[in-house]
Amino acid sequence: MYQRIAAALLLGWGGFASAVAGVDEPEQTTPPTEQKQETPSSKPFGMNEDTATFIPFIEGDMRVDGTLDESQWLKANRLSLGFVTRPFENTAAPVKTDVLIFEDGDNLHIAFIASDPDPAAISAFYRDRDRIWSDDLVGVKLDTFNNERLAYQFFVNPLGVQADAIENEMTGNESDSWNAIWESAGKITDTGYVVEMAIPLRTLNFKEGERSKTWGAEFVRFYPREDRLRLSNLPLDRNNACMLCQMGDVEGFESATQSNNLAIVPTIVLGKGKSRDPFETREWDDTEAKELGLDIKWGITPQVSLQATLNPDFSQVEADVAQVSINNTFSLYFDERRPFFVENAGYFSTNQTLVYTRNIATPDYGAKLTGQLGDHTFGAFVADDQVTRFIVPGNLSSSVAEINSETVNAAFRYRYDVSNDLSIGMVSTLRDADEYHNYVSGVDAKYRITPQDTLRAQYVISDTQYPFTLYQDFCDNDCISSEDSSETAIRTRHDEAFTGSSWRVNYIHEERDWFVRADHYANDSDFRADLGFETKADFHKSVFGGGYMWWNDKSWWNRIRINGDWDISHNDNGELLERELEAYISIRGTMQSFVELGHVKRERVGLRFDPSVLMVDGNTSLFEESSTSFYVESRPSPFVFFNTFVRSGDQIDFANNRLGEQLYTESQLDMNLGKHTQVRLRHTYSDLDVEDVQLFTARLSDIRVTYQFDPRQFVRLIAAYTNIHRNPDNYDAEVEPLTRSFGLQLLYSYKVNPLTKFFVGVASSGIQEAPLQELTESEKSVFMKLSYAWLQ
Repeated sequence: MYQRIAAALLLGWGGFASAVAGVDEPEQTTPPTEQKQETPSSKPFGMNEDTATFIPFIEGDMRVDGTLDESQWLKANRLSLGFVTRPFENTAAPVKTDVLIFEDGDNLHIAFIASDPDPAAISAFYRDRDRIWSDDLVGVKLDTFNNERLAYQFFVNPLGVQADAIENEMTGNESDSWNAIWESAGKITDTGYVVEMAIPLRTLNFKEGERSKTWGAEFVRFYPREDRLRLSNLPLDRNNACMLCQMGDVEGFESATQSNNLAIVPTIVLGKGKSRDPFETREWDDTEAKELGLDIKWGITPQVSLQATLNPDFSQVEADVAQVSINNTFSLYFDERRPFFVENAGYFSTNQTLVYTRNIATPDYGAKLTGQLGDHTFGAFVADDQVTRFIVPGNLSSSVAEINSETVNAAFRYRYDVSNDLSIGMVSTLRDADEYHNYVSGVDAKYRITPQDTLRAQYVISDTQYPFTLYQDFCDNDCISSEDSSETAIRTRHDEAFTGSSWRVNYIHEERDWFVRADHYANDSDFRADLGFETKADFHKSVFGGGYMWWNDKSWWNRIRINGDWDISHNDNGELLERELEAYISIRGTMQSFVELGHVKRERVGLRFDPSVLMVDGNTSLFEESSTSFYVESRPSPFVFFNTFVRSGDQIDFANNRLGEQLYTESQLDMNLGKHTQVRLRHTYSDLDVEDVQLFTARLSDIRVTYQFDPRQFVRLIAAYTNIHRNPDNYDAEVEPLTRSFGLQLLYSYKVNPLTKFFVGVASSGIQEAPLQELTESEKSVFMKLSYAWLQ
């Protein structure tokens, strides 16, 4: 148990990540602009699509301060945001928003004059960048290649705090992990607020050779009151499933060029720590760090960029909110947070998660090249690792293997846009170490058949070699008898290199009022994607689902949706693994609320009676599960947000291979105390009873208190705690009756920009499990990091 918890401490200095489990980030903490499930998407309709908004070229000195007193603003082009595109359907905007825009060859200057009948109701808080998505916001989306594939997003709240992101139409994902260096300022006035922003053109990729350039653009304001209104300069058609396909055109930038766009960022890390194994000793082992590092970001051309890192340190990365692992047979997914890996990660996205950089734990170096040349988009990266860690997939369970050997990791991704509707691509990944390798190659395609119909397909092959003795890590007594074996031991027992394949097809039809989808996934028994997150092998799944929506612009609710799906899973031999039917009904309404009720009926097999063979039929029990779930979230005021998820019903007890009754809850409460302080509380509760007797109860809590002095600096305290009680009398095997753990982290951060920053912090973590009688500290540390960016 202790080793499993310690292995989770991947991020953070001295092993502190999060010693507890928790819930995923809530909907409002990520870019809310184009969430596909909640957002209509379309091309501007009822408009002359041949008409582009002209961006005038105006020279002169500018000071970004939110006062708009320079003469250039008098000559700027002016737009207005007249449509409410969400949650309502292109209704008239209830407030006036004017946009002023021009460029000077080096920067794109945009000002928003946002009127408000009640300025006291404006939601604006001092937060770290990219943490303001629930505030009043204004911003712009830019598709600089105007090819409906990627869009930059730049948003600012009324206090001048920035948020930026990249929207990827190919994958349907958005990521605010991308960070640009740009200027912004905001001021709240007697009539609303004013925001000014200056976006250096060198931060954007675009085709430099053309004189007059035409980009896709949309100007947006978020107006959160009883409903969170999305205001736009464009109406949107809910019968079109492509959001970027309906951005308007802006034209200009004749003299726009890129400078060297080179950032050289040396770093220094100092730290001291103590660690011990409290099960073995009370003595501390001292550690000391004095490390120099170097990061390089180079815009080789306006279309191609290079990132490199030497001796990177990630001590300042915010600790994970861990997840419940008890009674879970598959590996858990954790988001990547480390800056080098998250930046431009979208270039490597495909229909499968073949690049999951959390597999790379402690690199000494890394390099990444990404870009777009005409219709060709590509990405490549390489990084080493001091250990080799990967997922061993299965159809009833997966495990994480670790080889004490350095590894080289690499990935390459290429996409060719045949037309605006058809893209084809290829992907390749590599992991190589002593007596081990995993090579993966695949092809994929996305075809937008009509504005409502999209088809995706991918085929991948793999070549893998494991160390001959690796299987012994996953069985008892060297697998002498059958009961000592496991699924992972069998799937890692290979004398020679072996090959496998995977393929999947996804189709979706989306209209204003309804959608339908059909998917098929197939990973054969020998398929491995060790640089990715693939937990299933010997696994085939078919899914058919859909939903229907009712819309309302004039009541307390604005959308009712019913949706569900049916799926069935088999292994390579056609043996049934799972059959499931699920249905949901949800209402989105006033007070920025969302409520969903769901029910699931499932048949699935438990663990194997004889773990030494992979056969399913006759070697497992088929259990029938039925459960009901309820989810609610609301923001009744700018100062409070809460959500709660509850699931109750049948759940397989995988430790003892029988059916039990589970109550599972996840809750979150965010409180904004004034303009500067935020308190976030998370709690997860899981209780499983078998035959009306408790099996285990897990309680996991996480509290994060942040005081933001101004947009550049904050201090943050994280306290995480887990408490798991087991009933040994209800287990077939011997178990620990009590496991407790904690983690603490206090961090001060000062950022001049995303590259020039200073951190100092302390961290501590500990555990209690027999024979320990109380919570015992196992690691503690203090650390400091300084980086400075030289920009050319």
